[in-house]
Amino acid sequence: MKEEDLSAIKRYPIVEYLERKGIKPVRRTPAYIMYRSPLRAETHPSFKVDTRKNLWIDYGEGNGDSIIDLCMRMEGCTLQEAICRLGQTASLDAAYGLSKEKSDIGTGPVTPWQPSGARRLIEISDTLPPHLETYLTDKRCIDLNRARPFLKCICYEVRGRGYQAIGFANQSGGYELRDDNTFKGTISPKDITPIFTDKITDRMQPICVFEGFMDFLSFLSMKEKVVNRCLVMNSVSNVARTAHYLNDHNLTHIRAFLDNDDAGRRAVQEFARAGFKVEDMSVHYKHFKDLNDFHVIRMRKQEQQKAQEQKRMPITEQNQNRKSKQVKHKMRQGYGKEDKDNRQRLFKVFGRGR
Repeated sequence: MKEEDLSAIKRYPIVEYLERKGIKPVRRTPAYIMYRSPLRAETHPSFKVDTRKNLWIDYGEGNGDSIIDLCMRMEGCTLQEAICRLGQTASLDAAYGLSKEKSDIGTGPVTPWQPSGARRLIEISDTLPPHLETYLTDKRCIDLNRARPFLKCICYEVRGRGYQAIGFANQSGGYELRDDNTFKGTISPKDITPIFTDKITDRMQPICVFEGFMDFLSFLSMKEKVVNRCLVMNSVSNVARTAHYLNDHNLTHIRAFLDNDDAGRRAVQEFARAGFKVEDMSVHYKHFKDLNDFHVIRMRKQEQQKAQEQKRMPITEQNQNRKSKQVKHKMRQGYGKEDKDNRQRLFKVFGRGR
């Protein structure tokens, strides 16, 4: 990437980026704007955007930097992915110094600049290809019959090369992506995914909050019936957005199925500090990385136990079953011969019927 393009992305207004994410300011001044932090749950604004320098700082964390760093935090992506996403979503025009493509006469409309590594959406399908289904069932132990209503096949292109990935939709029309190898990504915009909002009517039941969609699918595969509302954050960077959604829907009781790492534990603490009643469900899988890791190991053990039980079946029982079949077969043969002898004796006494 050209240095001037990277510099141009850094000049893209953070205020406009936050506006695109649906994050509204709490207080404005000529030099800066204050927000409730989009990086964590809070009630008082402590997130400041310096509109002159186009920099941000979160006083609650003591961190801050450029729009690229903010994108990485909010969308849980790498540096390169943040640059690509900002290039895709921002209306980058001459005011920010980015290259433009004009018509032959030089008066055509501006074409938004896009990085060469940006993902371009080609097609969305309801049917997953066999290799992605196999990945879900064999590697992740997911019940496909329960998972299918929540998944799409996303076909996209990067630098002219086509790819397929499992897609999990969020409430803003974006998708979380996962392939059958190590790729994890997003088709913007990044957002949370509320689930079962219409079917579940008991607001007294806690809402189950998951860090990623694979954890939700694992929960779905383990439970015979789901009676709780569910919400997938799609990243721990969406804690604040999750809290806003829960407050808007008067949901105060959370069952948190988050990862067993520092980020997951911080997210649980942030929910608690924001006033929610939180049940940290990770204590039930504390020796595992996350809920899916626990689910996979559990399913593997069940499969091993079934195989061992079959091997331990007593040989005598197998022999008895085999002998029983042999006796029945001989009895059928014996009855057939005896019936024939009886018929012959009757013919001699009474003669053959007419």
